[in-house]
Amino acid sequence: MRLEELLPKIMEYQPQMLEVLEQLVNHESPSDDKPALDSYAKKLSARFETLGAETRIIADPTSGDQLQVSFSAPGTKSERPGLLLCHYDTVFPLGTIEKQPFRLEGDKAYGPGVYDMKASHVMVEYALRGIADLELRLPRPLSVLFTSDEEIGSVASRAIIEQQARQSEYVLVLEPPTAEGALKTARKGVGGFTLKVKGRASHAGSQPELGISAINELAHQILYLQGLEDVKKGTTVNVGVIEGGTRSNVIAARATAQIDLRAWTPQEAERIESAIRDMKPVLPGAELEISGGFERPPMMRSQGIVDLFNKAYKVGEKLGLGFQEGSTGGGSDGNFTAALGVPTLDGLGAMGDGAHAEHEHILLSHLPERTAFLAALLVEL
Repeated sequence: MRLEELLPKIMEYQPQMLEVLEQLVNHESPSDDKPALDSYAKKLSARFETLGAETRIIADPTSGDQLQVSFSAPGTKSERPGLLLCHYDTVFPLGTIEKQPFRLEGDKAYGPGVYDMKASHVMVEYALRGIADLELRLPRPLSVLFTSDEEIGSVASRAIIEQQARQSEYVLVLEPPTAEGALKTARKGVGGFTLKVKGRASHAGSQPELGISAINELAHQILYLQGLEDVKKGTTVNVGVIEGGTRSNVIAARATAQIDLRAWTPQEAERIESAIRDMKPVLPGAELEISGGFERPPMMRSQGIVDLFNKAYKVGEKLGLGFQEGSTGGGSDGNFTAALGVPTLDGLGAMGDGAHAEHEHILLSHLPERTAFLAALLVEL
């Protein structure tokens, strides 16, 4: 069988794929709802068992359980598997499906989590079904890891992701592509800090001189933080949430800021993190408490990643598809695997738009070709 037969085969599956996609979107899986997450993991596990996969639920007492799906490759010499990364948690609270039901409109399928990233779960399943039905062979064992906490930092799943990646020949990440459909070969590192300021309360009218305004101190620190940015290097600092004070006639005793950091290189990440940890109060008597750090290291465009993209490009050509490479300021679990030196290619998910928004959707016309491309990659890598 030739790779060119994959796309027609996947197109035959399109009605089934949409039925399964609707089922998965309707089965809500918010990051903070363990029962819903665990139930979803069991649903996925059952689906992949019908493909002959070995499935393993990795129990987690604090977050949703993680799911590992493994496929052997009898008769091959390679012992290092390929690794696919997916997450199944979504940002939408339980009950969103009642307000934003799954629906088809023209070339679009709408629903909470459909783009980020339940369409990817369907793609993985039907890519593997296509390989099996066409009697194609995997050149190496394959592991698919479905994690439950990517949207909230991958705290529980990171160690599992890194352990799996160290044993793998390559990593493919099923996050959405760029808006133009490009595969992602670089991502910024992502950091988050909380800055708490302690001042001293007093009456703003009768005894203002006795107070130390935590809000004023925070204002000084925000200006300092903005000065750490380096636009040319792509390093950004965003103070996205601030809180403080109790009443307008009280000198604020406390104030807090939530800070988002992005950097393309480890050097920039280290520079800005060090500068934040070295922050000092401006107002006499004010105190600062700083917590947090870089949650995801930068995904650098290494030679291994370039080589993996070039292989993927050639596979796409065999299917008559031309893929470009791109980058993004957002992070994914691919940041972790790339930082370990494992060749990682991201953005292999469905085309669409509106991640985390009411208009989240995928483009139906692109679903078969990207699924066929994924299947071809698994056969060729």
